[in-house]
Amino acid sequence: MLNLVSDPWIPVRRKDGTRAVIAPWQMADPALDFPDWPRPDLNIACLELLIGLIFLADPPAEVEDWQDRQTPDPERLRARLAPFAPAFELMGNGPRFLQDMEPLEAGVTAPNPPDMLFIDSAGGQTIRNNADLVVKRGRYPALEPALATIALYTMQAHAPSGGAGNRTSMRGGGPMVTLVDPGQGMWPLIWANVPYGKPASPDVLPWIRPTRTSEGGQQVFPQDAHPTEAFFGLPRRLRLVAQEGRITGVVQKPYGTNYAGWEHSLTPHYRQKKGAELLPVHPRAGAFGYRNWLGVALTRRSADDTARRAQMAVAWAARGAGRRAELLVAGWAMDNMKPRDFVFSRAPLLDLSDELAERIEGMVEAAESLASALRGALAPILAAGAAREAAREAFFVRTQGSFEALIAALIASGADRDSVARAWLLEMRATATEIFDAQAMPGLAERDIADQAAIVQARRNLTAAFAGYGKTGGAAWQALGLPVPEQRTRRVA
Repeated sequence: MLNLVSDPWIPVRRKDGTRAVIAPWQMADPALDFPDWPRPDLNIACLELLIGLIFLADPPAEVEDWQDRQTPDPERLRARLAPFAPAFELMGNGPRFLQDMEPLEAGVTAPNPPDMLFIDSAGGQTIRNNADLVVKRGRYPALEPALATIALYTMQAHAPSGGAGNRTSMRGGGPMVTLVDPGQGMWPLIWANVPYGKPASPDVLPWIRPTRTSEGGQQVFPQDAHPTEAFFGLPRRLRLVAQEGRITGVVQKPYGTNYAGWEHSLTPHYRQKKGAELLPVHPRAGAFGYRNWLGVALTRRSADDTARRAQMAVAWAARGAGRRAELLVAGWAMDNMKPRDFVFSRAPLLDLSDELAERIEGMVEAAESLASALRGALAPILAAGAAREAAREAFFVRTQGSFEALIAALIASGADRDSVARAWLLEMRATATEIFDAQAMPGLAERDIADQAAIVQARRNLTAAFAGYGKTGGAAWQALGLPVPEQRTRRVA
């Protein structure tokens, strides 16, 4: 039906705006700009797949090899991928791409609709309860083979929890994906994110052998498999069902491979405390702004190694030889099994001195403290929960431009630390005061005296926090490296 190595099946957009469908080896065409699937999660997964194919067949051995091979070479890539073609059949009687070796469809009378391959599709219980408000049912009764392929890859690479025995992906449900983007098109984007390694053989792929199942809690650690399994894991036991050249169903059996202890090269990781297990970062719903950059786009200066950028983000400093790049940040923000939002954003990828990194981290920490002060000051006006949290989010969104301008000046000119810190305080204070007043002033005269007094006092407390007073204000000033003013003491009557 479709061979994923030799056949053209990947839609792409060229730099001139035209569109094409390519075979994987043609990714090394300098005229290409970006994958062109109809959904952003599929585009990100497609990039991961192409990166994984190079890591499997022809990875760079070390930094010099990576630098020497930046110029795209489609014919070399075609030759290196050709031996893997038999392992990349979508259907057929032999091994099937990312599918269980066992014919799970035997004896199954009603396969799941192919809609189940999409993370934002409704599960069985959701459909039975008629609760599919954000997730959707019945959108894809049948899929063309190419779309089914990329949906299958996306599910296996990002699989959320899915009921008893249905394993999450190696990075958990909805991992954050970060891709270094030099901004020069599709090949430089892919090549910038290929890890170092040695060419593998088809027999390392997990669907070439019986699935390592997990009925008894068995886990697969990095030492138990080839490194390329990070890109080609099998957490879900799936088999596609085809009729008349289209994918019309998916058979699923529980207890696929349960991965543990892996660090994926395209995902940032963290520890909850020193010495604890390394965990993948997952995106939060909403805008990916500067307060999310630490440990993702920027190094978090932490003596106990609790936050770690993705390996390829770290590698760019040596590979790029001073060239600027952005970090493409994407992933499903999940609430357990429920998708909330798909994050697709860009952040600057900066290789900073320890001093500059410490300053910028302090600016973010100060903003976190003072945004909390704003949220607390709104207590006499807004109910706890979503309303106050929305005001806090608005604070970060409105200060994004100022933050970027200040760190650009800091990096370009090495501006005085105190002057940048005080300029940042002024920008944050103006924004927080504007947000507070927009909520507090309308109808203030109609409130009773006690409410008016509480609102006036809340504004004073907010102003005091920006001046460095109180626990929150003192923490913000300390993060910025400013001398914390002597704290006022209240008189006792």
